[in-house]
Amino acid sequence: MSAPASRRWADQPGPALASALTEASILVVPVGAVEHHGPHLPLGTDLVMAQEISARIVDAAVAAGHDVWLLPALGVTKSDEHAWAPGTLWISADTFARVLADLGRSIAATPARTVLFYNGHGGNIAPLTVALRELRRRFGLRTFLDGVQVPPGATERGFGIHGGQGETSLLLHLRPELVDEAAFTRAVPDAIAEFARIGFAGRPVQFGWCSDDFGTGGVIGDPTAATAAEGAALAAQLVADGVATIEEIARWPLGARHV
Repeated sequence: MSAPASRRWADQPGPALASALTEASILVVPVGAVEHHGPHLPLGTDLVMAQEISARIVDAAVAAGHDVWLLPALGVTKSDEHAWAPGTLWISADTFARVLADLGRSIAATPARTVLFYNGHGGNIAPLTVALRELRRRFGLRTFLDGVQVPPGATERGFGIHGGQGETSLLLHLRPELVDEAAFTRAVPDAIAEFARIGFAGRPVQFGWCSDDFGTGGVIGDPTAATAAEGAALAAQLVADGVATIEEIARWPLGARHV
């Protein structure tokens, strides 16, 4: 039976989906967040990025001949570093782990055996990395993690990680009506930018932090140089990178495990 034209999982009748899926099918799960992003970006910034870029990756990969499907996004995830800010919705690491395990169990009830989590929120990386092995060990799935990565801007001193130039540029491209350009303010934690070893992901020494620790209103970056044109270029690169990920997954030599 040929695959339906739409590759959106939730659009399919159950029997049609079960007939279309095979062990070679690749399932893409967008993973976002609903959390404080300062006065200039919406709470759903990470969810918008994960959903929109994932959808473009799936469409491009299907056009290139791959058997790829887009699952509904996980929107409320591990955002406790922003728990101080009204509007943030978050679940604990333990709850998130159980949600991912339950999702893996549901996927394992279908013919599909390959899952790519496409993540838009840095706070999800650690629990998702743990889940990759859990889902493989418990359900035999082939599991992968990719996601939105943006380079720091020239004025961000390597700290454009939250509400900064890259994310703001992407939102100006993806959902410009949700961006308040009048509220752009540089919010870089200069006091810690001098440290060579201790810092955020990419530095050799990590540290515990909440987003209100730095006196920057919960934003860590500089949106003032953000543009829609930069966002369009970033989105195009992310889609190209995502399709390259799908191509490698399709020929990955490790198959599903029998459990």
